[in-house]
Amino acid sequence: MKNKRFSQIITTFHGRAAPEKGFLVGYGALIAFYNLAIPLPNQLALISEKNRQYITDYWRIFTPRHKPDESLYKQLIFAIRYEGINLLFFKKLFECLSKNEVVELIQLKPLGQYSRKIWFLYEWLSNKELNIPNLKTGNFTPLIDEKIQYAIAGEKSSRHRIVNNLPGTINFCPLIYKTKKIEQYIANNLSERKNTFLKSIRKDVLQRASAFLLLKDSKASFTIEGENPTNNRAVRWGKAIGQAGIKPLSLEELERLQQIVIENSRFTKMGYRTEGGFVGEHDRETGEPLPEHISAKWQDVITLMNGLVESYHKMQSTSLNPVLVATKIAFGFVFIHPFEDGNGRLHRYLIHHILAEMKFTQQGIIFPVSASILNHINNYRKILESYFHPLLDFIQWKPTLKNGIEVLNNTADYYKYFDATYQAEFLFQCVDDTIENIIPNEISYLQKYDEMKHFLDNQFEMPNKIVALLIRFLEQHNGTLSNRARSKEFSQLNEKEVKLIESSFQEIFMK
Repeated sequence: MKNKRFSQIITTFHGRAAPEKGFLVGYGALIAFYNLAIPLPNQLALISEKNRQYITDYWRIFTPRHKPDESLYKQLIFAIRYEGINLLFFKKLFECLSKNEVVELIQLKPLGQYSRKIWFLYEWLSNKELNIPNLKTGNFTPLIDEKIQYAIAGEKSSRHRIVNNLPGTINFCPLIYKTKKIEQYIANNLSERKNTFLKSIRKDVLQRASAFLLLKDSKASFTIEGENPTNNRAVRWGKAIGQAGIKPLSLEELERLQQIVIENSRFTKMGYRTEGGFVGEHDRETGEPLPEHISAKWQDVITLMNGLVESYHKMQSTSLNPVLVATKIAFGFVFIHPFEDGNGRLHRYLIHHILAEMKFTQQGIIFPVSASILNHINNYRKILESYFHPLLDFIQWKPTLKNGIEVLNNTADYYKYFDATYQAEFLFQCVDDTIENIIPNEISYLQKYDEMKHFLDNQFEMPNKIVALLIRFLEQHNGTLSNRARSKEFSQLNEKEVKLIESSFQEIFMK
């Protein structure tokens, strides 16, 4: 391996322009060298020909002194040290190497922390033991460097002298990188800010706001899917959202929730998929699938979903931020797409469930994150596509007789081990927006509504349903009553009274 050249000088790599000319190293170089069938990492490592170090959206630039030697071992050390752990990369790399090659690699420095990490990863990912004796002495080293990625407290592996702090299981373990955005959101203590704000609101107003927010969130979740539900259907799903965090998460519970999502199941095969799935369109002429996202192979769905549920329960009792946990589980669910229909709404339900069960949100107070997602729908689609689209190059498939999809290669690892950093940044943004804008705006509206209602009660003794109708008309016409409303629904009001009502509404609602 010493004569092989892993680094390559580039200005562009797989269509990604480098900020300057330099040597591609680490994971990017090894993916290219071994032609591994995996998407590129969000950030690639580049050794600058100049003596400077910086980070961009898609690159980490290092100085010449960081350049690793031209060996697999040194490239792996660089990757682990500076780029963190990439489980998908290691799974695919180990498939390219024989057991003997892996043993030789580890024995280059058998007691070194990076050798021990490689050794642990091989045995953890393959569930096969190498012919290497257990270590008897030495300090325990965390597998995940918490300066780079989020981890849990973990368990000690005496054989490798490694602390397995992976936040997941072998069947489901997405990872999230620490970024300035995420760290700032965590430092802002979003949950505490929300609780402080809610404590300042009268209980009756809070209860009414919660009911409105529940319906708002339910309708938003349907709208994201391009549906316009009846009020009854939205209320029905809203009740399910309102129970989030009460029943433990399980495969059976998710099936029960799908029954609530799908009101008419005559044309939908309920339960976990037993055939291929995709998100996209069909060719108008041939009817062939035009996938934007290919769901996990149906034969892998139960294993993946068991892994997802087990990983959630593993993370649930740790100090990992609830928004990070919700990101991994909710987005992992929608990437797997375990059901024929209802995946999108259940994906957003999982956000509610995890935030409630992990005490980020208060039980009984709806946290309308779907409403915020709808407000950021273009970013939401981009976040989904950032995972969906790169995978299409690595999934082999053919259309079925029913113009569905049959996946031909092994794809389970793509749904087990993905980088959820972009998704975490997006969800934190939506959580922050919900706390800063959506909940306060709804409460503010109700307070203004009560003020206007109090005025109308005192001046005109209007019944509640007439107050509601009047306020709706005023909202629809920017604080004025239309000629039609004056002549029909509110013909009893004279011109002076109308002007008084309009000015009062504008003072209360538009100040």
